[in-house]
Amino acid sequence: MDEKKRYQEVIDLLNRYSHEYYVMDQPTVEDVVYDQLNQELLAIEERHPDWITSDSPSQRVGGEVLEGFVKVAHQTPMLSLGNAFSQEDLLNFDRQVREKVGDEREYMCELKIDGLAVSLIYENGIYKQGATRGDGTIGEDITANLRTIRSVPMKLRQPFSIEVRGEAYMPKKSFKELNEIREEEGQMLFANPRNAAAGSLRQLDTKVAAKRNLDIFLYSVADFGEMGVAKHSEGLEMLADLGLKVNKERRVCQTMEEVFAYIEEWTEKRASLDYDIDGIVLKVNDLSQQETLGNRVKTPRWSIAYKFPAEEVPTKLLDIELNVGRTGVVTPTAVLEPAFVAGTTVSRASLHNEDLIHEKDIRIGDTVVIKKAGDIIPEVIRSIPEERDGTQTEFHMPEICPTCGSELVRLEEEVALRCINPKCPAQLKEGLIHFVSRNAMNIDGLGEKVVMQLFDQQLIQDVADLYFLSKEELLKLERMGEKSVTNLLHSIEVSKENSLERLLFGLGIRHVGAKAARTLAMKFETIDRLKEAAKEELTETPDVGEIMADSVVTYFENEEVHELLNELKKAGVNMTYTGPRPSDLDEEALVFKDKTVVLTGKLEQFTRNDAKALIEQLGGNVSGSVSKKTDLVVAGSDAGSKLAKAQELGITVLSEADLLNYLPDKGGV
Repeated sequence: MDEKKRYQEVIDLLNRYSHEYYVMDQPTVEDVVYDQLNQELLAIEERHPDWITSDSPSQRVGGEVLEGFVKVAHQTPMLSLGNAFSQEDLLNFDRQVREKVGDEREYMCELKIDGLAVSLIYENGIYKQGATRGDGTIGEDITANLRTIRSVPMKLRQPFSIEVRGEAYMPKKSFKELNEIREEEGQMLFANPRNAAAGSLRQLDTKVAAKRNLDIFLYSVADFGEMGVAKHSEGLEMLADLGLKVNKERRVCQTMEEVFAYIEEWTEKRASLDYDIDGIVLKVNDLSQQETLGNRVKTPRWSIAYKFPAEEVPTKLLDIELNVGRTGVVTPTAVLEPAFVAGTTVSRASLHNEDLIHEKDIRIGDTVVIKKAGDIIPEVIRSIPEERDGTQTEFHMPEICPTCGSELVRLEEEVALRCINPKCPAQLKEGLIHFVSRNAMNIDGLGEKVVMQLFDQQLIQDVADLYFLSKEELLKLERMGEKSVTNLLHSIEVSKENSLERLLFGLGIRHVGAKAARTLAMKFETIDRLKEAAKEELTETPDVGEIMADSVVTYFENEEVHELLNELKKAGVNMTYTGPRPSDLDEEALVFKDKTVVLTGKLEQFTRNDAKALIEQLGGNVSGSVSKKTDLVVAGSDAGSKLAKAQELGITVLSEADLLNYLPDKGGV
């Protein structure tokens, strides 16, 4: 046989076997057969590299290192879905549909895959481009990374030119394996499969994406009308006929009772799936009715997403431990029998305070129900009293600090108990850890373990002591060699030049967060001026209320604080604001003026604080969470739930490259 003809035959066979394995879950040949054909393919391509086509299976392994993600304009907007949280919400949605199209309607019910919304463009049946949803109008080109997903066909069974939409996701098995590898390598673990999928598809190195074993379900077409179908369900069947992977657990429902039965069924069965779902999507099935209903600005009127309630899991409360924070607050923490909740294993959860423990009637030894607030923070929501056997014990907060033995106090209008001993070792340790942290003085090499060693060996008692450490003292520490010590001393020296706001935040003044520290530093310029400021002058500062002002005045009245500042000055620590000021810029340059911006993911060109400072210099306000009030999200690599929420809400998403454009040497401010 002609070798070029054989080459195409091998490609067709491999693509067919791949479809049967990854899409249909019905392999027809043994792995060894596939492997032999793949080796034959690679051998031919090595002899004839000019023959390689875009639909060759060899093109899935990645290899490109992208310079960045190019923006892609969606010809038809990728709308978000409105949310329903109860049967009442769904009945209200159904009522609005019937008011427009009459009672003769039916719904296509589909599982809501917990992944990343993407678009795939095929021209004459050949895969040409893939993109993220982005803000619904403009996404990012992730063509190369989507090509690494084996269930994405490089060539359709018919030469259609269409844009299909779907959800790329990471199967639970792939997620588990990925986190095991990351744990072995000492890398930060992904919180859930959704974050892992989003981070994988936004990798600049396509080989990394290829190793992540992602998958996809396609659920729509930009314009089903071009396919000659009358119903959404018929369109999905046609997508499957073209070789695209469509979720088989879909169902057409004629009544709301059938819809509720479908939801109940998959609420119970969701844990049995090998991928995560976070709800059920309802779509009016008739395409002409969809057109009649139309769209709102960001959401269609013909579809809605029912979101599952937060996953609740029972487990055993083994003990309640006490932790003393840097402000002296004593927090009870639940020690739990490990339980798998919303994608991760939970063994500890904050119980906040004694009042809440008693209000929920939580006892040591109880079976309790836990969930993740916002699918992130572990929380004990209630006990199960009927499972008690008499061995459970009530919890009472101690009267003395568990660390230093000082009497605990409850300040006016607070539910928390505090240790007010300024020499409490737990507070001193936590204060030191806070002082060196990234958002404060940002001293590289001074992690929690090193700080603990220094404190326990009485080499440091307060933050000023850090600046008088010697090389000889540091070399005596466990796992601190010559190079580590040299680097650490350099980091300590560099931190002396930090602008005043970092020092203010690092000192841990009650109620003064990073934003307030920056505001105060910018207004008063030096620590000496701030130290002498009266309460009235402080409250005239934007975002500084009476409580914060009282806290600042009280802090600087303390003689020990004066001694600490004198020691820091003696060490050469900067006490002056040297950061940027919005007032230094022309009004036109304040591109983020009055906008709320959220940073998420790993930034390559900026530190998180530098990015924050730039945004604030350009008039913006940086927030830590995404909400309807958020105007922009800046997303780096491995962006997770914040990016997903921004996309769900239709918020404009900028890349780090977009942010770089605002630097002075890039033609920005």
